[in-house]
Amino acid sequence: MTRILRVIARMNVGGPAIHATLLLNGLDPTRYQSMLATGRPEPGEGNYLDLYGIDLGSVVEIPELGREPHLWRDWVAYRRLVRLIREFQPHIVHTHTAKAGLLGRLAAWRCGVPVIVHTFHGHVFKGYFSRSKEAVFVFLERLLARATTRLVAVNATVRDEVLHRGVGRPSQFEVVALGFDLARFTASSARRGELRAELGLGADTPFVGIIARLAPIKAHDVFVAMAAIVLRSFPDAVFAVVGDGERRAEVEADVKARGLERSFRFLGWRADLDRVYADLDVVVLTSRNEGSPVALIEAMAASRPVVATRAGGVAELVGDAGLLADVDDAAAVAAGVTRLLADRAFAAELGRQGRGRVVSAYSASRLIADIDALYGRLTAADPPEVPA
Repeated sequence: MTRILRVIARMNVGGPAIHATLLLNGLDPTRYQSMLATGRPEPGEGNYLDLYGIDLGSVVEIPELGREPHLWRDWVAYRRLVRLIREFQPHIVHTHTAKAGLLGRLAAWRCGVPVIVHTFHGHVFKGYFSRSKEAVFVFLERLLARATTRLVAVNATVRDEVLHRGVGRPSQFEVVALGFDLARFTASSARRGELRAELGLGADTPFVGIIARLAPIKAHDVFVAMAAIVLRSFPDAVFAVVGDGERRAEVEADVKARGLERSFRFLGWRADLDRVYADLDVVVLTSRNEGSPVALIEAMAASRPVVATRAGGVAELVGDAGLLADVDDAAAVAAGVTRLLADRAFAAELGRQGRGRVVSAYSASRLIADIDALYGRLTAADPPEVPA
């Protein structure tokens, strides 16, 4: 039986947590013994496991394994990972997210783990930290790539951006798209009208939403600026902000300063996203950097038309099944939203195209099969070769 230790910085609401959960539960238990090491979500981020009532049995919490760099906590987390690896003796250590990728791979290399894998769900080389911190992350990633058996990217755009920074070699990379259980989103039309009734909105009220952490990288300021423009053409439109995070107070203040309180609904984290997508006329994403955004995949599975910025892998995901705008261009985002609200037939056609684009390509079964095949290839050698 192959033992796998999966390491992720925190199980906050988002793609990496969903990805890790599916792989922990989905790989064949007669062939794999899996364990997950994780830190704690930061305040306001939303705990994915708590939100959806998921109980993962094989989880070891390492509180020091957080998002932000901190010399002492990082050292403690590293030492705890070394101890865990020596006790569990995994054949594969697979890391997700930047901090976990750093500490987890160092610990795995120190302990002589035969196979070390890291998944880039995106990257932190632009927009997340100061330029000096970004430079440090690039330097460390270049070094870590030398001790990593395989680097995985969630799409070709992320792979190419990481390679462009001099991290890893093309032969080290594999592209493995994210996977999800999309059944409740493809069936979401059965719940149409529920959220509108909850919020007291009429069936004909133009309803636009963003589903994202309230963090700087998601650029909610652009969403608010877009709303102000759209309201000139659709003065009765309502805008939903689904999610929470460090910028909530700032975003609410922006809405108030523009006099848009009547048009906004801050809904926090929601476990009933099928109800949310069912009633939105347009789903918007205004990010400045992305890998493969979960919200767009879910929205497209629910046949919702999307308008998004060309950040990271967004264009590769959306293709011609949605409308795209340049990063930080609120006017272009507003033009896309206005067009979809004005032309419902065009919006519906984009929704149909979006569903066809994502349902099979981003299925949970495909993800599990791809990772199973990857692990099989990496453990076929005796012992697996680790790049110098």
